[in-house]
Amino acid sequence: MKSKILKYLAMTAFTAAIITPAFAQEDPALFMGRASAKVAKAMAFPNRWEGPAKGSAIAPKKGLVVVIGSDFRLGGISGVTNALKEATAVAGWNLLALDCYGIQSRRAESFSRAIALKPAAIILAGIHSTEQPKEMKAAATAKIPVIGWHAAPKSGPGDGLFTNVGTDPKEAGQLAALLAVVDSKGKAGVVIFNDASSPHSVAKATAIAEIIKQCQTCTLLSTEDVSPAASRAKIQEQLTSAVKKHGSRWTYVLATDDIYFDMLAMPEASTIVSAYKLQGISAGDGTPSAYQRIAKNALQIGTVSEPLRMQAWQIVDEVSRAISGAKPSEFSTPVYVVTQQNKAFHGGPRNMFDPDIGYQTQYRQIWKR
Repeated sequence: MKSKILKYLAMTAFTAAIITPAFAQEDPALFMGRASAKVAKAMAFPNRWEGPAKGSAIAPKKGLVVVIGSDFRLGGISGVTNALKEATAVAGWNLLALDCYGIQSRRAESFSRAIALKPAAIILAGIHSTEQPKEMKAAATAKIPVIGWHAAPKSGPGDGLFTNVGTDPKEAGQLAALLAVVDSKGKAGVVIFNDASSPHSVAKATAIAEIIKQCQTCTLLSTEDVSPAASRAKIQEQLTSAVKKHGSRWTYVLATDDIYFDMLAMPEASTIVSAYKLQGISAGDGTPSAYQRIAKNALQIGTVSEPLRMQAWQIVDEVSRAISGAKPSEFSTPVYVVTQQNKAFHGGPRNMFDPDIGYQTQYRQIWKR
């Protein structure tokens, strides 16, 4: 019992240490040991269902649910939307997907269009609710619940949302950075790729920077604002500029989304990446292309993967709770880091993180479907 208490206290102390805003540094060997323990824990995933056991049965009347995606070119957003089609079909609902194509002005337009359709619920995917105050107020007035996926800085209810589903962006950023620390044996020279227009992406990038600054023997070289919609020429320009600034000191690319490594795999960028032997780690979302790169050890060595299908089923469950007047489940899956070592588990052979814990059966039982 005493050893378990000491282990718990050590992990609690480390968790507190990695989120302190003061960037307090400690002995490199001690930091490395704690970083290794944290990464090892995140590479394991529960082999049993730990989500809700009770909830609301799906109402027999069919309804319309609208999902508004910030940009379906992003793997996480397209993945969760595709899975929503499956889950809403089981619920007996119709799903309408609206793509904003990464264009800021289309978000308000799509939101207003969704409200006009008087749906049972609206899902915001990759769009922060605080960016759309007018539309959020209109939805509340019309008594249309809004459920988020990566629509707030943390999971659970808040910011006008009935609830927000998704991995905590701060935790995702921390784990991506810790993996770089461990893989480099504490010698990572890091450039962060981030979308400054996305609060969710910024939260990840900030957490990455905090961890790297806590590693005495690592170097945070720069944070680059790179649009996920940037052209090939723009990516090559930004990559060339970073190489000129940092040279051989640059060893790791830490990105807030797998799409950045899709970009770096393009011929215009891959030559530079190969020449400098850059290693890549993403703080989300575990797309098929990311899994393939990890399997081949080609540029990307890890990703903080999200169970997109399971999250889609959870979103449908949250919609059911919202329209029946129940409380949100406030369930959030643990952060999961995927590398070559554990890629074979939980859907890895299908190039996705899909936990083998029977979540569909669990939700069907709750929904009575």
